[in-house]
Amino acid sequence: GCRMRALAWVGIASLCLGAAWAVPAKEERRKVEKPKLDLAVYENLDLDNYDLTLDSYGDIVDLSNYEELYDYGDLAPQIEVGTLAPRPRDHEALPEVGTTAHTPKLQPPTPSPIRTAPPGPSTAQGLPGCLRCLCISTSVYCDDADLEHIPLLPPDTAYLYARFNRISAIRTSDFTGLKKLKRIDLTSNSISWVDTDAFRLLPSLQELILPENRLTALPKLPRSIIRLDARLNMIPSAGLQPEAFRELKQLQFLHLSNNQLDYIPTPLPESLRSLHLQNNNIQTMHKDTFCDSQDHSHIRRALEDIRLDGNPINLSLFPNAYFCLPRLPMGRFV
Repeated sequence: GCRMRALAWVGIASLCLGAAWAVPAKEERRKVEKPKLDLAVYENLDLDNYDLTLDSYGDIVDLSNYEELYDYGDLAPQIEVGTLAPRPRDHEALPEVGTTAHTPKLQPPTPSPIRTAPPGPSTAQGLPGCLRCLCISTSVYCDDADLEHIPLLPPDTAYLYARFNRISAIRTSDFTGLKKLKRIDLTSNSISWVDTDAFRLLPSLQELILPENRLTALPKLPRSIIRLDARLNMIPSAGLQPEAFRELKQLQFLHLSNNQLDYIPTPLPESLRSLHLQNNNIQTMHKDTFCDSQDHSHIRRALEDIRLDGNPINLSLFPNAYFCLPRLPMGRFV
């Protein structure tokens, strides 16, 4: 009887010791495994391919299908044709940026004070913009961050993504001193007001992306601009600066579809490769819109992508307007 009781006590003691050793081992495994899970998440975060850039256009983007890469409800039929030309026209007094000829002058929101970023790269992560956004190297990612204005940005910012927010106005002070800024993407905000010089004073700006906003006029642009995308706004022809694009010698992509334009903005720079004006109210054009009617040796080799579909214009009425183009404009020819 004593021997049986002794064996029972030994068995109970061994079970207790086994449980005591098992718990720390389990906790230790958790400590080792958790960093592996976190690393796996960050390894899959591909910020290098966050969006298309000008450098990747040649390899990735077929210019004839550029509009379709971003499905903004373009319901116009797609007819494979080519290019067209605008009709010079006297501008009436241009409204203030942020107004139209058909609506009363908008009152700009109360301007915010000039905001300057503290010097030195070491302070970048402490800026308000980097507390609400994600700052990686020279890129600032602020998509869907419930922003109502442009945040204070690090002084070396080159790429700003602030899509799907509630920004309503752009001030010159928003980008003061950002001499390295190359790309601004403000897709799908509520922007109705832009200070005239908000972008013009940015010496490195190449891409200005503004679709799906409430713009009624375009501000002045820097001569460095290569790509302007202001689709799906409310811009009338009176909302463009007179000869707005003449001096933009590096402009290659001009996309103003789904606005309220009633003629093709001229003159267009020789550098232009892609002109999208579909779904506006363009009804006519001039024979010199694209080509120099006095110089039949003039050839526009770069301008291969012109879209005028979705406008009330019959392109067959202007046969002498396309002789210098490598392709006909896309649109209605009957």
